[in-house]
Amino acid sequence: MASIPKSVSNRLKNEVPRFKRVLLNAANRDVNESDTVTIVTDMLAGIFGFDKYTEITSEQAIRGTYCDLAVQVDGTVEFLIEVKAIGLDLKENHVRQAVNYGANMGISWVVLTNGRQWEIHRIRFEKPISQEHVCTIDFAEIKPAKLADREMLFLLCKEGLKKAAIKEYHDHVQVVNRYVLGALIESDPLLVALRRELRRLSPGLKVTKEEVASLLPDVLKRDVVEHECAKKARSRVQRVQKAAQRKKS
Repeated sequence: MASIPKSVSNRLKNEVPRFKRVLLNAANRDVNESDTVTIVTDMLAGIFGFDKYTEITSEQAIRGTYCDLAVQVDGTVEFLIEVKAIGLDLKENHVRQAVNYGANMGISWVVLTNGRQWEIHRIRFEKPISQEHVCTIDFAEIKPAKLADREMLFLLCKEGLKKAAIKEYHDHVQVVNRYVLGALIESDPLLVALRRELRRLSPGLKVTKEEVASLLPDVLKRDVVEHECAKKARSRVQRVQKAAQRKKS
């Protein structure tokens, strides 16, 4: 992760507790979407360091409709924000709405929030358009005294954008996850390595790569090998390994 400047760490430690109280009060009053937008705008300025008057725009026009907020730096829109009332739970149809806004504007990053939870999504401009959930920041749970929590908040900070922190984090979670690890374990190089280690445990043991592979369903969770993300991870691993083999040849 990109290092967090001390001034930003201090800002997070000071501002997050203040806004946690604001959010709790708003939730108790069950404020509407318009009031939630006001709170989110203040959070973007107070916590995340954007200039409220020049870098946060409201009702960004997108093909005849409007997204609640857009954050722009040096005239370039960095991410769009779709805001729901603080009392609403964020749902899949809300994600689709936010992603549609981003896709229509050619913006890769969108945030869906009700003030309490902030979901970051990255749009993949492929056919069909798809999205990847990067992370969720929950202000009911966040503890700015913890470095790991400050690093999550830094993803959306103005200073974090300049260091491409969100892209770095996204690249990390796309590789270091259970689906990719599962795909690696199922791949030929790892099966060969596992076979070798088994034979090392018992010299002369007759075991084939196929036999090792047949045991993996009892080792790996079904979700790790059958989820849609697992299929993508398997394709990625195979593509990289084939490229490496071609280069070696």
